[in-house]
Amino acid sequence: MTDKEGGDHAILRENLYGTTPEPTYAGVTSFMRRKYTRDLEGVDVVVSGVPLDTATTNRPGTRFGPRAIRAASTIMAWERPYGMAFDPFEKLAVVDYGDCFFDFGRPQLVPDAIEAHATEIISQGPGLLSLGGDHFIAYPLLKAHAKEHGAPLSLIHFDAHSDTWADEDDRIDHGTMFYHAAKQGVVDPARSVQVGLRTTNHDTMGFNVLDAPWVHENGITAVIDKTKAVVGNNPAYLTFDIDCLDPSYAPGTGTPVCGGLTSYQALEIVRGLAGINLVGMDIVEVAPAYDVGEITALAGASLAMEMLYLYACRPK
Repeated sequence: MTDKEGGDHAILRENLYGTTPEPTYAGVTSFMRRKYTRDLEGVDVVVSGVPLDTATTNRPGTRFGPRAIRAASTIMAWERPYGMAFDPFEKLAVVDYGDCFFDFGRPQLVPDAIEAHATEIISQGPGLLSLGGDHFIAYPLLKAHAKEHGAPLSLIHFDAHSDTWADEDDRIDHGTMFYHAAKQGVVDPARSVQVGLRTTNHDTMGFNVLDAPWVHENGITAVIDKTKAVVGNNPAYLTFDIDCLDPSYAPGTGTPVCGGLTSYQALEIVRGLAGINLVGMDIVEVAPAYDVGEITALAGASLAMEMLYLYACRPK
């Protein structure tokens, strides 16, 4: 039986490259029908879920985000996304590693468990695309990538919120992670960009902020050009909180804020960043209980594919 026969490519796929169609409505659900495996021999990128939502400050439910993103991705898995110059799966061997395991009954141990999970993967060579989960997961993920690729990293951060609210108590909180990352030298605010913000935090901590009104006024090309100019060739980590999108495009999230980006703007901006030195990436805060017609999960899956495209385009 070949990869093109029988379906269930998440289990039966022999070749890690290429796109092979199967019914979108049936079969084992992996991200984009990639093979489920923890054998990383010859693997370029690992997709892994981090189903944490106990750091959220408003509506919970993002623990189901990885599952929802995977399910939504199956509708896209039969061909490359429209407009891409090439199919990322022709250049990248991508596998679905499953989810990070942690003991929810010992919350103080969870950050270290996430960092160790990421380190176990990236220390073997592959890049890592993480599916959240609430946005706190980006903090241990950043620390793992900084150890592997060198600190400080550039942070390319899409969000409605700055997530830099001051905190001296080392809270496990999805609104304080980048405060700590900046203070600890994990990221360099001067070489980092925050896109789409629309909640008030007067202390930018030196981050370059292209808030939602700036994006709407100046346009997609300006965001791309400014981001590339700030980041340069520095190793960059891209994190996308789905609430960067306006709630009309992404209702299924914990802390929605009106006035955000359209899905078109976000997809075009991310694709336009091709050529950056991308070393890690995540899509977070998809909460399917509040979704409508799976549009938030589909947006998350689509953005995740754009991130894989960026990884395939990164300088060698």
